[in-house]
Amino acid sequence: MQESRRHFLRLAGAAAALATGSNIARAQAYPTRPVRIVLGFGPGSGSDIIARLTAQWLSERLGQSFVVENRPGAGNNIATEQVVRAPPDGYTLLQVTLANAINATLYEKLNFNFLRDITPVAGIIRVPFVFVVHPSVPAKTVPEFIAYAKANPGKMSYVAGGGNGSGLQLTAELFKVMTDTDMRGVPYRQPAAHMADLLAGRVQVVFDLLPSQIENIKANKLRALAVTTAVRQAVLPDIPTVGEFVPGYEASTLSGMGAPTGTPASVVDKLNGAVNEMLADSKARQRLVELGGTPIPGTPAEFGKVMADETEKWGNVIRAANIKLE
Repeated sequence: MQESRRHFLRLAGAAAALATGSNIARAQAYPTRPVRIVLGFGPGSGSDIIARLTAQWLSERLGQSFVVENRPGAGNNIATEQVVRAPPDGYTLLQVTLANAINATLYEKLNFNFLRDITPVAGIIRVPFVFVVHPSVPAKTVPEFIAYAKANPGKMSYVAGGGNGSGLQLTAELFKVMTDTDMRGVPYRQPAAHMADLLAGRVQVVFDLLPSQIENIKANKLRALAVTTAVRQAVLPDIPTVGEFVPGYEASTLSGMGAPTGTPASVVDKLNGAVNEMLADSKARQRLVELGGTPIPGTPAEFGKVMADETEKWGNVIRAANIKLE
């Protein structure tokens, strides 16, 4: 009996060692064929640029082609579902964006659960929004703006971007909720269509991505009151953060990498290591900074917490503002 037990334990140990060896071998061999990075936005978008920079780096470092596949539509959900349904083998990856966190609450019926069905691989970059107003608005600071908005409820309008659920809308709605102010959101079907109205003063406020407004700010066509990140930005060092006046306020868009749940941890770790090497490389890092963002290196678990925190935060904003799809 004792001998049988020892024999069983030897077999179990050998099986475990074989499995571990197989996982290590797979990780060392991966990738052995081209890898797709699926993105829910079109060519030329900020997310597309970041995805292509990442794909180029991974192709050079891992010895196989990493190809960006643009699959726009349904607010990024088509791309996400394609990755969710793909084999969990590391050969189909998702470019995770802020839209994933927003859509988890905004869409009442999805064929997947973002946090359950996408495993985090690596964070790449955060890009701040900037709070700007038309020069006709008398406020020159965030406290002055809050006082002016409360004295004129519903009279000012803000750019609501592509409509309900857009990042431009939700950053403004988060500000409204946290400051108890009242502004009207004006949706625009085309991403850049709001600029003419904003520069003419027909809408007075926008929480826009910093790279999109930096030239207008420097030319004094629009007035920057604050950036939305937790810390000030080097490109606008004299501009405070919203959080300096509204404690706890923070908003930024983000890009990262995800994979279908069930993807081997060894493959996830290999990809994570390669992405973190990119974020540590001075030239690659500088290119990302030039896009107006801050690299966010870390472990898969740390990026997973970012995904969960963003999903919870924007879910709370959507519910508080009673935002529905049009």
